[in-house]
Amino acid sequence: MDTCFNRSTNTNLVKKTTVVSEEMTSQIRLRLLPSARCLFDEPVQVKVAGLRPWQVVTIRARSTDEKGVVFSSSATYRADGSGEVNLERDPSLIGSYIGVEPMGLLWSMRADTLHKLFSKNKVLNPYVVKFSVHELEGEGRMLAEATNERFLIGDGVSRAPVKEGSFHGVLFTPPGEGPFPAVLDVCTFMSEKRACLLANKGFVVLAMSLYNDKPDNIKEMHLDYFKEAVDFLQQQPKVGNKGVGIISRSKTGHIALSLAAFVPGVEAVVWINGCSANVAFPLYYKKRKILSPLLSDLSKVIPTESGVVIARYCVDNPLAEENQATLVPIEKAKGHFLFVASEDDLNWDSKAFMDQMVERLKRHGKENFESVCYPRAGHLLEPPYGPHCGSSFHWLARQLAMWGGEPRSHAAAEVHLWKKIQEFLRSHLSCEASRPTAKL
Repeated sequence: MDTCFNRSTNTNLVKKTTVVSEEMTSQIRLRLLPSARCLFDEPVQVKVAGLRPWQVVTIRARSTDEKGVVFSSSATYRADGSGEVNLERDPSLIGSYIGVEPMGLLWSMRADTLHKLFSKNKVLNPYVVKFSVHELEGEGRMLAEATNERFLIGDGVSRAPVKEGSFHGVLFTPPGEGPFPAVLDVCTFMSEKRACLLANKGFVVLAMSLYNDKPDNIKEMHLDYFKEAVDFLQQQPKVGNKGVGIISRSKTGHIALSLAAFVPGVEAVVWINGCSANVAFPLYYKKRKILSPLLSDLSKVIPTESGVVIARYCVDNPLAEENQATLVPIEKAKGHFLFVASEDDLNWDSKAFMDQMVERLKRHGKENFESVCYPRAGHLLEPPYGPHCGSSFHWLARQLAMWGGEPRSHAAAEVHLWKKIQEFLRSHLSCEASRPTAKL
């Protein structure tokens, strides 16, 4: 099934018992509903009350990431006749975004300096956002403030570093007896955020990285390393026997495809903005080379006026005759695929690679796939409600690079995709006895 997602104007909020967090200046109240403490991927409703009828105010959000970089946003609103502002209902007049955007203050946050990626990988510490309301006139005196603590790890979820055989990673396990579906989250560089958030939803998730060494020191890749992780997951006492899911993005995409094609027990693969071929290094399995490397030519980067490059077309054409040995034989896979491509991905030509794989599977009579495209989203699709990053330092290209994405559309794509990923994995890895998901 092919799907092309376009942004909806509505945002659904989970209905819970209201808990109000507020700090008051006079009678003005800034409220975060249903609670000022929530999981990272949950929306909050921002409301201001006690203003003068039709008063115009600016609402700001501010956070400091794990590297000490400050991110902030602001939007100006006009109160209604009762002196209230409701971000679910009211449009921003000017600021970091315009229009009705209930979570706009979060996704529109930008660093004080250019080309910064928001760093949040320490899952045991909450992501803290300071909201505040300010007068529009004069020096913008603060009228009220509230703090939003956004947790990555829910109650009862366990985190355990793993070093088993030749691989190492971090295992996240939900509360309860299970059995739970199992997912291997393969990251280019180690990140625990997505794995931890998936564990909150009732998955046993092992996070591991593609690079445990500097890329310059790597000459070849071995699929056996990742198969060990698959085997380890299947042996976990709380895991059901349905098989393992793989989630990947960018450079790890071809590893996920190769696991599905060559390793038994891989039932579901989420491929996000990657390539259809094995990139950069020869891939070995059981001491035999199974895929040649598809090479890149960094002289093909497109410079921009700001000095940031676009690397979208640097990878060689995998369909060229001389590159046939680099293509992953995904038609051999017994599991299911969810292909996800951002049309404004400026790092890979992901939509073209996705179309190649869809055509290949159809040519082989396969129907074991879904595909979703996001017309104005960029490369860095993440779990929702983090600051959008359009450009930052590219650790492999060793220069500032454009990732792409119109912020509003990219943020909406992340909300849609996060739900889609969970539905897809649960559908193909279902465990009837799995328990409810973790909450705060």
